[in-house]
Amino acid sequence: MSTELDPIDERIVALLSADGRMTNAALADAIGLAPSTVHTRVRALVDRGVITGFHAALDQGALGRGLQAVIGVTLRPGARQESIRAFTQEVRRIPEVIQVFFLGGADDFLVHIAVEDSSAVRRFVVDHLSARHSVASTRTSLIFEYHRNAVAADFD
Repeated sequence: MSTELDPIDERIVALLSADGRMTNAALADAIGLAPSTVHTRVRALVDRGVITGFHAALDQGALGRGLQAVIGVTLRPGARQESIRAFTQEVRRIPEVIQVFFLGGADDFLVHIAVEDSSAVRRFVVDHLSARHSVASTRTSLIFEYHRNAVAADFD
């Protein structure tokens, strides 16, 4: 299926990216089309895989997890395919993990976490990363500010 967007679809995507809870009536008003037309177009964007979901943005601080960090992880050489799969599947299930990125470059992974404090960052790295036989090294960077322009879908 084609993922080329005409100007109307581009506008729908931009509006929903800014506010995923925007009603169909508000979308139709903003674009100047009938609500039934906008509904059909949104449904087509979902069916084509352009829109993959509607998400709630969470305030991690309000959840008691006000410190975020990104941890670069390098795996040990040997049996890499199995290590990559296992690492991805296991780490993304840990409650503190917000995102996991599989990379090409110096690090094999970037793991984005949200935790209570610096002691929790240390515990996470020691208990969930360094304790794994497959992990050769980690490199932790604290996040001071976080700005999101869009929510990206999984590559799977």
